[in-house]
Amino acid sequence: MPDQSKTLRDRLQSDMKAAMKAREKTRLGVIRMILAAVKQREVDERITLDDTQIIVVLDKMLKQRRDSEQQYREAGRDDLADTEASEIRIVQGYLPQPLTDGEISAYIKGAISESGASGVNDMGKIMGILKPKMQGRADMGIVSKQVKSELGNL
Repeated sequence: MPDQSKTLRDRLQSDMKAAMKAREKTRLGVIRMILAAVKQREVDERITLDDTQIIVVLDKMLKQRRDSEQQYREAGRDDLADTEASEIRIVQGYLPQPLTDGEISAYIKGAISESGASGVNDMGKIMGILKPKMQGRADMGIVSKQVKSELGNL
């Protein structure tokens, strides 16, 4: 169980050192990639990212890797898809515990009642409420489809 008193950045730094010592090349590469993406965003925006913002970076990396894995599988490049899959597992290790289907459904129903949504045209409003609560804990593409389905039933 990860130490909750450490920031995500501290955890990444200490895990990077541990991966170096253990000579875990794949893990080390992924952690360095995460830290580089965080640093890039900090330099671009001239800010220091907190845990919530780092989770947004991780979520984006996860989505990119899922897309790449799917494209590699469709192209018959299982070797590259397997590499992406192993990177996905490492990145997921730094994200908060994923939400269950029941929790996602409860969040969606709560957001719909909170916003007073009456149809699919209120989709943006609902997603605006859900995204900060669910970032890094659920695939927002899937959540979006579920919201559209719920709003279609109103």
